[in-house]
Amino acid sequence: MKNIIFAAGEAAPFAKTGGLGDVVGSLPKAIKELGGDVRVIMPKYGGIPQGFMDGYRHIVDFHVDVGWRSQFCALGEVEYQGIHYYFIDNEYYFKRDCLYGYDDDAERFAFFSRAVLESLPRIEGFKPDIIHCHDWHTALLPMMIREHYGEDPFYQGVKTVLTIHNLRHQGIFPLSILDDLLGITEGSEAANNLEFNGAANYFKGGLVYADSITTVSPTYASEILTPYFGEGLDGILRMQRDKLRGILNGIDYRIYNPLRDPNLFVKYRSSLGKKADNKAALQSLVGLPEDRDVPLLGLVTRLDSQKGLDLLNHIMDELMDEELQMVVLGTGDRAYEDAFYYFASKYPAKLAVKILFDSSLAHKIYASADMLLMPSQFEPCGLAQMIAMRYNTVPIVRETGGLKDTVVPYNEETGEGNGFSFANYNAHELLFTIRRALKVYREDKAAWKGITESGRKMDFSWNASARSYMELYEELAE
Repeated sequence: MKNIIFAAGEAAPFAKTGGLGDVVGSLPKAIKELGGDVRVIMPKYGGIPQGFMDGYRHIVDFHVDVGWRSQFCALGEVEYQGIHYYFIDNEYYFKRDCLYGYDDDAERFAFFSRAVLESLPRIEGFKPDIIHCHDWHTALLPMMIREHYGEDPFYQGVKTVLTIHNLRHQGIFPLSILDDLLGITEGSEAANNLEFNGAANYFKGGLVYADSITTVSPTYASEILTPYFGEGLDGILRMQRDKLRGILNGIDYRIYNPLRDPNLFVKYRSSLGKKADNKAALQSLVGLPEDRDVPLLGLVTRLDSQKGLDLLNHIMDELMDEELQMVVLGTGDRAYEDAFYYFASKYPAKLAVKILFDSSLAHKIYASADMLLMPSQFEPCGLAQMIAMRYNTVPIVRETGGLKDTVVPYNEETGEGNGFSFANYNAHELLFTIRRALKVYREDKAAWKGITESGRKMDFSWNASARSYMELYEELAE
């Protein structure tokens, strides 16, 4: 049995901003079912709901070196759904309203990474074979093990995996932090491994030092080797390609199950009639005219340029000319929020916009919508399209990253396919693809039912992904 610890900046249900939190909250349970002793370590944020911290146990206090500073740290533990979660507690760094986005993020996550490595020997009866790091927040860990803990007997033989969830966010900071926060001398090999384009780049350092690199879909693993998707690091990734592999994310079928989901108006397995009951209830909830026959489009997303919202804004007037309704849920960039508010005021009988984070409402939209839009500029994996298909909702996606790996475009000749897709990042290709889906929805109910059935029968559980990770851990440990 292998001992694995996930180090991450977030994990559902304690704290999350997106897919990273969902993955770190779900994948350990699937790995444990395969026989791994997997645990999670994360910051103890001030916003963690108290209900999830019942049974919290303080383990130890100690101090952590951050450059020339010696900072207090407490380590605590909660067991949740059979998984041990450890929390790095320092109120100065982590008792804040948000998880990220602060001027001192370089220091906060340098402290967190060092605190993780100081914590592990203090956990009784557990020594990891693998430290699995997630995104730039923990990308310093492989470097720190090699440069600062290389002579420590506890870390002899410990291997590191770094997973890229989204390469756009890299942890880029002034070069001065190398000496000030990390104790790395200018001009040293370690400094050269972290320096990129005149700045300190946490992700670059992780890519160089990690024993293995994974990302969250096979297609994204190949895309990031190219300049268009590589976010400037494609050259580094090509140099490290022998240790890079893409492992598709999954979703937790215990959470996303329309037969048991407590968030739904009406529970169902595959009945499109009961799905229409959910649609009518959602229309009433968000203030749209109740009509079970009108096609309902859903958009559940972070409002960000990555998500293809520029394309959608460009065609919104033409889209609203169609016989349809649309529900938008999400928060993010103010410009996109304002644009959706504008269109909602212009088309109040067709478009409902909810600018908020509401997990329960998201579940209702997945269960009620006939189609889910994901016209992403890039999408490392994407979970929403998997969730949609689980709820008999047909995804309309751009062919990129995990969207390309999971959505099989509908073929009128063979009847095969579980969704609709378009290749080029072009607004009118998106509009044409939506119109094509609307046409099938209105004119060929049998074909539509076949598409929803194909999606529902796909296996997007964590089982296959967990097996791939276990194989990777075994290879590294050997």
